[in-house]
Amino acid sequence: MRYSRSRETQLRHSRPHHKVGTSGDRLFKRVLVGIDGSNGALRAAKVAARLAKRNEAELLVVSAVQRPIYVFSPAHGVVAPTITLGDYYMYANKEAEKWVDDAVSLAEGQDVKATGHVPKNARSVVQAITEYAADQEVDLIVVGRRGMSGFKRLLVGSVSAGIVSHAHASVLVVK
Repeated sequence: MRYSRSRETQLRHSRPHHKVGTSGDRLFKRVLVGIDGSNGALRAAKVAARLAKRNEAELLVVSAVQRPIYVFSPAHGVVAPTITLGDYYMYANKEAEKWVDDAVSLAEGQDVKATGHVPKNARSVVQAITEYAADQEVDLIVVGRRGMSGFKRLLVGSVSAGIVSHAHASVLVVK
């Protein structure tokens, strides 16, 4: 059936208008942002904080460090590395805690309720983030498109693609 122009106008004006972020129409109540210290993660944290503010949502900031999977041992004249895996893991966790604290401060500076979390002994970054998001009943996960680059990225794989594939919540990938 074809509507006249006045009927189309009438239909358009009869629909209720809701503003996203008002207390009665919040799209997201809990937003999680995964960070890794990269520029992409910083952009994702800024977007997540703005979304949380608009929706009066709680922001959860997560940085997961995958437990080391390679064991170095001196064999056939190879010299062992000067840093142990335990030292590396401890250093990586301290860095992750700093990134989380910085992102929480950024959000709180915009009057957003934010909390941070660094899962311990994560088998994979994707698994740690998606399981934490499910446990916390997160409505939206925000991640940067690219984190680490070069050789490190080959070892870690694409975290954003893994989160998109395995998350039970909606996922926003920020470029």
